[in-house]
Amino acid sequence: FGKQYRTGIYYHSESQKTLAHAALGKVQASLHHQTVATECRPAMAFWPAEDYHQRYLEKGGRFGSPQSAAKNCTDEIRCYG
Repeated sequence: FGKQYRTGIYYHSESQKTLAHAALGKVQASLHHQTVATECRPAMAFWPAEDYHQRYLEKGGRFGSPQSAAKNCTDEIRCYG
């Protein structure tokens, strides 16, 4: 699946680990012939991305058309890929 854009659950305690694995198991059971690609690992040091990567869609994405990130916004979500 690749690693750069994969989703992940990163836990800080054994109870979080148990809950995360249970949630992933429930999703996996509903997917019959597909595999969940979300990794589940202990949380480690985290470094935020550079400023120019922050609020990408609000800044207009690659097409220069800003998209609201306001809570409860009803704007249509546009694909930026």
